[in-house]
Amino acid sequence: MSLKLNVVVCSTRPGRVGPSIGQWFEGFARAHGGFEVELADLAQFALPVFDEPHHPRLRKYEHAHTKAWSASVDSADAFVFVTPEYNYGPPPSLLNAMNYLVHEWRDKVAGFVSYAGVSGGLRAVQAEKLMLANFKIMPLPEQVTIPMFPQFIDAEGRFTPNEMHETSAKAMLDELVRWAGALKAMRQAG
Repeated sequence: MSLKLNVVVCSTRPGRVGPSIGQWFEGFARAHGGFEVELADLAQFALPVFDEPHHPRLRKYEHAHTKAWSASVDSADAFVFVTPEYNYGPPPSLLNAMNYLVHEWRDKVAGFVSYAGVSGGLRAVQAEKLMLANFKIMPLPEQVTIPMFPQFIDAEGRFTPNEMHETSAKAMLDELVRWAGALKAMRQAG
């Protein structure tokens, strides 16, 4: 069974490091081999604060940005959210993007690559897990946590992982494959 993973870069602010970390994880996930992998950068979707006139459960999208975002999310069996921590919580760009859709999220699995200062983004992830569960997404406990992230970004802006990051990434991807396969079978069974 072919499985697709969307690696979602959650930060949209200028000067962000999310794309660098996301590109590392995208390459790592491709090398893992359990998924077809796509990098989905929220900044490229350019979603304004929710602007659809109809409730997302109706799937009557009017804007091109919503249709593109819906197609991206709908195509995935699993997600890894590359997320910073802003003021002890999730970035508003992720909250907004989640609220654009309903059905596209259902019965899928998610993992996290979080980054911040000393917390490594753990507080943001805890809040995100509560939100994801309400969208019927299974958030995994396995995750990659990157505390004090600037030390892993070189002068060219590239992220260089350490052994802990890679070990955590493999464990999370192994679990994502297990859950994504089971949930895909459940979605297909109706």
